[in-house]
Amino acid sequence: MSPPSITLYSHRAGPNPWKVDIVLRHLNIPFETVFIGINGEHKRPPYTNINPNGRVPSLIDHSNNDFTIWESGAIMQYIVQKYDKEHKLLFDNFEDNMHVEQWLMFQMSGQGPYYGQAAWFTRYHPEKVPSAIDRYVKEIKRVLGVLDAWLADKEYLVGGRLSIADIAFVPWHEALGFLDNEEVNNWKKEFPNAAAWHERVMALPAAKASFEAKRKAGEAQQKQ
Repeated sequence: MSPPSITLYSHRAGPNPWKVDIVLRHLNIPFETVFIGINGEHKRPPYTNINPNGRVPSLIDHSNNDFTIWESGAIMQYIVQKYDKEHKLLFDNFEDNMHVEQWLMFQMSGQGPYYGQAAWFTRYHPEKVPSAIDRYVKEIKRVLGVLDAWLADKEYLVGGRLSIADIAFVPWHEALGFLDNEEVNNWKKEFPNAAAWHERVMALPAAKASFEAKRKAGEAQQKQ
């Protein structure tokens, strides 16, 4: 059987595509990255023919009749269900996989949107709205509190080992420094269990390689 042939549509800075990047690298799945600009390119054809929502990431699996899928959580689920035959990021029982799904949903509905809104109102909104910044910073700390309490006696979110649920949280936590907010700058001291778990995932060769690729992509963009 020939190896998969995959194209990942990504963005150099946005956290969500890098969740998928880490999963592909961890499973040693070869892929090509196409970076999509957020200057309008993501909101018009040909990209909206791939993802009608005009967001990244999206993925095309050329080895599966050009199967196309978007939304980072759905993409990660596709990858592991299709290609993780050794269960490196999946489990061999239904209940654990449902708990992976549970934490993945929490990342997508709780962590990602709140962290993203905090970044928007802190760095990009035309005028400062202190109440909005305060709300979303408090939500960041609430999410961190949930994770910290759950991980008090655990190394990973589900089943005592790594899964896509753990990987999904990492890029957004790495992005917290972008806020430069005193309420979250010291999150690793305030939430030590979550911090230790984050560092365990960040120590993965796949995570190191992914963030190095992200760094190089950002540098290349600055030189253009």
